[in-house]
Amino acid sequence: MTISVFELFSVGIGPSSSHTVGPMRAAVRFVAHLDEHGLFADVAGVRVDLYGSLAATGAGHGTMSAILLGLEGNQPATIEPDVMERRLAEVRAARGIRLGGVVDVLLTESEIVLHPLTFLDFHPNAMTLTATGRDDRDVYTQTYYSVGGGFVVTADESDTRLAPPATEFSFESGRELLGLTDHFGVTISDVMLAYECVRWSEHQVRARLLHIRDVMVACERRGISRGGYLPGNLQVRRRAKDWYERLAAEDPDRSPAYAEDWVNLVALAVNEENASGGRVVTAPTNGAAGIIPAVLHYAAHYTSAGRSDPDETAIRFLLAAGAIGSLYKERASISGAEVGCQGEVGSAASMAAAGLAEILGGTPEQVENAAEIAMEHSLGLTCDPIGGLVQIPCIERNAISAGKAINAARMALRGDGTHRVSLDQVIETMRSTGADMSSKYKETSMGGLAVNVSVNLVEC
Repeated sequence: MTISVFELFSVGIGPSSSHTVGPMRAAVRFVAHLDEHGLFADVAGVRVDLYGSLAATGAGHGTMSAILLGLEGNQPATIEPDVMERRLAEVRAARGIRLGGVVDVLLTESEIVLHPLTFLDFHPNAMTLTATGRDDRDVYTQTYYSVGGGFVVTADESDTRLAPPATEFSFESGRELLGLTDHFGVTISDVMLAYECVRWSEHQVRARLLHIRDVMVACERRGISRGGYLPGNLQVRRRAKDWYERLAAEDPDRSPAYAEDWVNLVALAVNEENASGGRVVTAPTNGAAGIIPAVLHYAAHYTSAGRSDPDETAIRFLLAAGAIGSLYKERASISGAEVGCQGEVGSAASMAAAGLAEILGGTPEQVENAAEIAMEHSLGLTCDPIGGLVQIPCIERNAISAGKAINAARMALRGDGTHRVSLDQVIETMRSTGADMSSKYKETSMGGLAVNVSVNLVEC
């Protein structure tokens, strides 16, 4: 199926789409079921069990806090970060939550049960929520899987519920996508726009995409305005504010010679905001949230199309990137817990490369080639966050991958679109590489940098 661009780009909170946004959404779904079936009167308590990667790195990703807030009915797209902190302090003081805003139950982060070495078959990000009655019987229980990018499913459902019915603009492979551009004589962004217009008017699609762009820019601006240290025991110093002040002084006229510095800055600013639990756009995950804003910044400020019409540039960029992101979500995975960081920053770099290649005037074949190049050189990338925090190596990795995306787009435009390795082939390679990868390198903090760098000695 084709995944909507508005499923791939959604507004949420940091630091993780799969470990923060997804669990909060799962908890909201759980509460909605209780409400729909009139079960609140029967509930006296709630039990939460986390499995696999959610349990292994949940503390550093804010998973437990997100679940508590979700059980109270809060949505990641609308809850404000300062409200979160205030409400969590109240929950800890009272040692309980108000389930769905209706029923007071005793539950805190410390009472959530962790099973880090137990991986359920369906997906490594699993959580079971159980509502219990006054006699300790189970009123309702459900297991949810956070499958990346904030997507949440149960074992007996498919995330096809997120997509509209198949249309003449639907595609499930890069080959099919190129076939549509050839058949209709249009660009990749045109195909994605036509697909989105099945559900919304063109005006609505454009307005929603510009809102996504604006949230990205607002996140960047918050990131460059805040100093100090990121939360957690790594004591990672925020760098974006200092970098911005120096760059603004050195490059007041935005010389192309400083383009790479500005791209790095945007990626850092967004991911520092994400790491601090701020509002970000999942693109297509939170761990990779800085790449697309950084490359979109490049497209807006350092291309002729961006300078002449920044709104149209943002719309076309996000549509083309979303088309490529749909392929990764459909044919492989965007979950670090499932395929490693190649599925997060690799997918984001591939999407960003496609978006930029289209803005630079690339043909559909050149756009597909740009996406392929960016992922081909992200294959095998592990997810090994130090201390279970989305900070090291995640923040710098976004900046590096943004540069990779720009380079991939420029390489593709030097060619004529023909290339030996197709996007479909590289996506399949990413999927199979992720399947072969040891679980210790897939967002468990049990391998790589997470075990070879002492938390107490880390500097960044």
